[in-house]
Amino acid sequence: MATRPKTLESKIAPIRGARPDAFQLSFFGGTGTVTGSKYLISTRQSKVLVDCGLFQGFKQLRLRNWAPPPFNVAQLSAVVLTHAHIDHSGYLPLLAKHGFTGPVYCSKGTAELCQIMLPDAGHLQEEEANYANRHAFSKHKPALPLYTLADAKQALKLLHPLSFGEMHPVADDISVRLDRNGHIIGSAALTFDIDGRKLVFSGDLGRPNDHMMRAPELLTDADYLVVESTYGNRTHAKVDAADEICEIVDRTLRRNGVVVIPAFAVGRAQSILNHVYQLRKAGRIPHVPIYLNSPMSVDATRLFARHQDEHKLSRAEYEELCRAITIVNTAQDSRHLNTLDIPMVIVSASGMATGGRVLHHIARYAPDPKNTILFAGFQAAGTRGAKLVEGATEIKIFGSYVPIRAEVASLDSLSSHADYLEILDWLKALRKPPKMTFITHGEPSAADAMRVHIEEQLDWPCHIPDYMETVTLK
Repeated sequence: MATRPKTLESKIAPIRGARPDAFQLSFFGGTGTVTGSKYLISTRQSKVLVDCGLFQGFKQLRLRNWAPPPFNVAQLSAVVLTHAHIDHSGYLPLLAKHGFTGPVYCSKGTAELCQIMLPDAGHLQEEEANYANRHAFSKHKPALPLYTLADAKQALKLLHPLSFGEMHPVADDISVRLDRNGHIIGSAALTFDIDGRKLVFSGDLGRPNDHMMRAPELLTDADYLVVESTYGNRTHAKVDAADEICEIVDRTLRRNGVVVIPAFAVGRAQSILNHVYQLRKAGRIPHVPIYLNSPMSVDATRLFARHQDEHKLSRAEYEELCRAITIVNTAQDSRHLNTLDIPMVIVSASGMATGGRVLHHIARYAPDPKNTILFAGFQAAGTRGAKLVEGATEIKIFGSYVPIRAEVASLDSLSSHADYLEILDWLKALRKPPKMTFITHGEPSAADAMRVHIEEQLDWPCHIPDYMETVTLK
């Protein structure tokens, strides 16, 4: 059961006091975990929710999705999204079910991706609940979806796209500017102006030398800062991602195996497909079929043609890639893939193996040692992906345990999150230290390491907020 938010003014010396011109910031997600991002800005006149994500991973986190919202939905003036990934947008259908009538502000690219991702999430939840009921492996009778396809479509009516680089009013006394941050199509760092004070959210920060996305735009001013810390305790390996992928894929295909790549439908899937295709084109791996089995990934891939200013893939390169891969559309075609016993590469969602068609492929191909399950990005604690990367010998899928005899490999070089050195470089563009830097969206060890890096290298005051914590900012 959710508890009332606690105000910890005495805990953070630089922001003590509840003056009339103060505002509050509450942390309802993205604390102690990389999922469930939700931050509430409260002034005397307005309440604006920043991000509206689902919790993923451990059961105790996922149960928060089923609990009533930990704030008064009727009092919300607006929601502003940093980007469309489900851990940042996937709670919107539930918010609407609880009575929120909008608006939800975001970039045009984020709005377009939400139109793909939210209905897909609702459909998958209905599909998985129906599967659980047919096969009677759920403890709940009947198993119910968290929300439905219809719920997701209703939430889409609340979206209001905003342009990058301009201040937009989102409440009576709050405005916001979106700046591209290079994570995925449409993703943004948010700068809120609250009575002349600037509150900045990094969002999920992209990388300066990403294979596909353009570098994050630099910001110069922040009175208060909320920064992610997914890779706060490590740096990305200084290796060529193509070489890494080549080695893993080549040795699997040469033993007549199947490479199953769980991939986030937006950004990661397109990057992996481009790498694998370029390797095949160059003759560095055998000429085998490359399948994209994720309807959402297919739709997301089409967005790259409409948002040329956010990524490095030319229109000609994009069209060549689309011709080279085999797109799997129907559920029947997806099932047919599992009947094949030929060398091939299958890219399918979800990236942490938390749901989607990739689960059927893992269940089919993971028991055979000639195959490989290749993860390409951060795996949140408690997800199937994290368990597999950590060496699990069996994994539970659809109520049954699947033995893991296939090779399991993991790549950090394709991550779309900046590592701690890249985050520090981005922060150094600020002309003066923020009064307080709040470190969120990281596992506890990563968030604390990011705190140490910022305090020691930049000499900025930092705080790692707790779940449900509220701070008062002057």
